[in-house]
Amino acid sequence: MNKSTEKYKNLILNTLILGLGVFGSKLLVFFMMPLYTGILSPAEYSTADLLSQTANLLMPLACVGITDGVFRFTMDKEADKRSVFSSGLAVLLAAGIIFAVMSPLIDLVDYFNGYGWLIALYVLAANTHSLCAQYVRAQNKTLLFAVRGIINTLLVIILNVVFLVVFDMGILGYVLSVAVADLVVVVMLFVVGKLYNDVRPSFIDLQTIKKMLRYSVPMIPATIFWWITAVSDRYMVTYFAGETANGLYSAAYKIPTVLTLVSSVFMEAWQYSAVSESDLGGTASSETVKFFGGVFSHYQSIMLLAASVIIGMSQIFITILCADSYFDAWRFIPVLTIASIFSGFTSFIGSVYLVKKKSMLTFLTAMSGAVVNVVLNLMLIPSMGAQGAAVATAVSYFAVFVIRAFNARKYVPFSLSLPMMIAGVGVLVAQSIATLIFDAYFWLIQIVSISLVAVINLRPLVKGTLVMLKKRRKN
Repeated sequence: MNKSTEKYKNLILNTLILGLGVFGSKLLVFFMMPLYTGILSPAEYSTADLLSQTANLLMPLACVGITDGVFRFTMDKEADKRSVFSSGLAVLLAAGIIFAVMSPLIDLVDYFNGYGWLIALYVLAANTHSLCAQYVRAQNKTLLFAVRGIINTLLVIILNVVFLVVFDMGILGYVLSVAVADLVVVVMLFVVGKLYNDVRPSFIDLQTIKKMLRYSVPMIPATIFWWITAVSDRYMVTYFAGETANGLYSAAYKIPTVLTLVSSVFMEAWQYSAVSESDLGGTASSETVKFFGGVFSHYQSIMLLAASVIIGMSQIFITILCADSYFDAWRFIPVLTIASIFSGFTSFIGSVYLVKKKSMLTFLTAMSGAVVNVVLNLMLIPSMGAQGAAVATAVSYFAVFVIRAFNARKYVPFSLSLPMMIAGVGVLVAQSIATLIFDAYFWLIQIVSISLVAVINLRPLVKGTLVMLKKRRKN
């Protein structure tokens, strides 16, 4: 088997293993929607969602972005992995103590009054879980990483049932279940993954900390800007249209999560392959360029086809997964699905910055998306309501995609398969508009649209797969 074929084989194998763990576990949470929407009213669900999203905003601040640094520096072939992990854990502990001391300030915000301790617990538990998980992933312990995801999800589901159904803890139970599950998984990783062997005060190295922080600190505002692009609209929808409207919008956001999960599963495997299989210095070789372009072509085809199916099934998904009072949320799904498409494309191109350690460019491009998102939210939500937020999100992700398509490809100038992309996205846009306008022809529109996207994308997808299989037989 030649080196090129081996790259694809490793990527596919890691994606399948992670798919069983990440996608399988997240899918279980996805099917918890009937429980959430059945027990929590749209207003309560809105509050619970905003608490979780606010915690996600604070996470990079509370760990000074060190989790990103631990993953990237552990992957360097010459790195002392124990030093990277111990140094990262030391930074996390110091930053966590400072955050815990300052967490009572959260209660000064009226909307979060009384929930400050809960948000702080969520943040600290999630950051510790993330650092340990990223360290395991960077060592290519893919199976352990995937199993961890399944165990974490099962714990969340069990605790959801206990806290929401048995003890009727409402919003508190919804958020607390995630934090407790994170802490249990951290203990599991230390024991099963034997992470305790890599933690010693003597392993902590000041120079390693400086290098990681130099890379990680620009990731803090970058993460915050991504949060603004993805989540700030929910605060604005709540302000301009009310909690009930935001509850519907938040529920609709969960449906394209299927597409986001497909992307995230692949990106978990792809980031490892992108770093480990690429030439990290100077101009990218023709082999690296071809590898990036070939993988993106297949990734793009799967994403576009999955998006068309999700748009076509939007009413069914809402009917099955949510209470009757949430049915109108389906109208936000088509536009949010297109947003998810460009979010995925943007993440793929961003892997170039990961390979080249260009965290400042990650920050600057994320900032551009956040600015576009906030401006469009302020312009569109007052007149269009939650649908305006969906449009703003889609446009902002598209803007970042365009910027990165020009900038990142200076380092790795791989093909974006633009004719196929333009045709596929064009069909998705037409499908979304027609779906929202012509209710009477809903199913005809879906059948025609899905068929067109399949014709556009299946041929290159099948052709590429057959070429890889042919190469494998020869070797």
